[in-house]
Amino acid sequence: MKSKKTQKKCLKLTPIPIPAITRTGSWAAGVAIDMPWRISHPRRCSIPRSALAIIPSHRYLYVAMSKETIRILVVDDEIEHADVLCEAVARMGFSVRQAHGLPEAQRLFGQDAYDLVITDLRMDAPQDGFELLEHVRRARPDTQVIVVTAHGDVAMAVRAMRSGAFDFIQKPLDLELIRAQVRRAVQAVNLTRQNSSYRMALDQKYGMEGIIGQSSPMMRALQLVRQIAPTDISVLIVGESGTGKELIARALHQNSHRAAGRFVALNCAGLNESTLEDELFGHVRGAFTDARGDREGRFEYADRGTLFLDEIGDMPMTMQAKLLRVLQDRQITRLGSNEPLHVDVRFVSATNKNLEEAIAKREFRDDLYFRIKGATILLAPLRQRREDIGLLIKHMLEKIAARDGRPVPQLNPDAREILVAYDWPGNVRQLENVIESMVALSANDTLSLDDIPPDILGQFSVQSVTTTALAPINRTAVPQSLALPNLAGVSLAELEREAIEKTLQLVQGNREQAAKMLGIGERTLYRKIKEYGLHE
Repeated sequence: MKSKKTQKKCLKLTPIPIPAITRTGSWAAGVAIDMPWRISHPRRCSIPRSALAIIPSHRYLYVAMSKETIRILVVDDEIEHADVLCEAVARMGFSVRQAHGLPEAQRLFGQDAYDLVITDLRMDAPQDGFELLEHVRRARPDTQVIVVTAHGDVAMAVRAMRSGAFDFIQKPLDLELIRAQVRRAVQAVNLTRQNSSYRMALDQKYGMEGIIGQSSPMMRALQLVRQIAPTDISVLIVGESGTGKELIARALHQNSHRAAGRFVALNCAGLNESTLEDELFGHVRGAFTDARGDREGRFEYADRGTLFLDEIGDMPMTMQAKLLRVLQDRQITRLGSNEPLHVDVRFVSATNKNLEEAIAKREFRDDLYFRIKGATILLAPLRQRREDIGLLIKHMLEKIAARDGRPVPQLNPDAREILVAYDWPGNVRQLENVIESMVALSANDTLSLDDIPPDILGQFSVQSVTTTALAPINRTAVPQSLALPNLAGVSLAELEREAIEKTLQLVQGNREQAAKMLGIGERTLYRKIKEYGLHE
């Protein structure tokens, strides 16, 4: 029997009735663990406090949530009030960060996944709090928002709650009331996470486990997948290279009535007409010199399943006409044969090109375009869904650790902010290659700025006038208009003035952040601003 001391360390679990899940095991922070958990008591289980553990059972889904997993952002332009709120929340054991205005709050919220935002309604501008509330509800609907109002501003608080705020707190601040409101908001966050964990368990069972993302564009794409997967409608997936078009195609197949059949994929890029025709339709013995036997094409092989043609925009025009006939007649003829064969396939295609522009240039048939475009799924590039980058990195690090049998590598905050801010022209594929390289080449278990490839890191560096080393890294990509001038023939004083001026513009006048980026003290920065007559 466990002692009282041991029992206190156990986490209380909330049971949620769910349909039967045949798969056993558990997940910590959303990643499968081989060791099964057994529950000896229906309300308690010894699970590490740092873990989010999901324990499927035959009737319940148990979820344990630790305080370390809750991230809170406090926003107030009055530093004293922000400090009070932060201290009150931090004493409850939660991870908390503060921002002193709307621009800084929006920047921080875009860089990290916060579960709760506590914001003053009236800041530099009367509507700043409402604008931040709208930004949070639009970017991450699951995040709870508590608004802080001055005494007598109940009407504003009611308006905020109608706009989606969880609750409000009136000034002067009552610490006990703050803690009570935070506890209630965290309970709501935990409930949302439990529901998400339930959905995740079902997705692991029904074929969505490879798709990582919580951004609005990704949620819209997944919702469309769920809607059209049970049908046989042709689907065109549009997105840049590396955005995960094949993953979406596989999810369509896995969630359809054809899931028991084959998923067959073929990339059309770089294939000439004869090779592509043989790949799609197959051949009979003697059809050409090396045809020593009959061979099924991809259409035949995918019968009663799903055929996925990637980069269909690169298909030769003459081959497009043959593909159109097959899609219309549902019959193929092997090369060298006169016998038509009936095929029953779900057709899914993808492209990184604008097919409408290709049609205008006579590079793609409009009749084929309308045939393959029964439904269209748009996949946004990674730069347009930065909130997914942190989740993807976490997933990749955990996958690498599981594959190599090693502890999960950690990523320090500075390195994380650089990776989130980078535009990733190669999208998820490029991100995965970079993470693999960083882990392989790092000498430590924690990945830092030193592990980021120079071609990526170099786009974010601000060069100090006193050293050739990289100064602390900025939080967003440097616009071309803020780039430093050519250094040849420029005096050190001019360089210093230019560096300070451009950095202040970049951080929108935030002197504390500018000083950190330039690698100098705040007092030194104030003196330099006055010396050079600069205005933020």
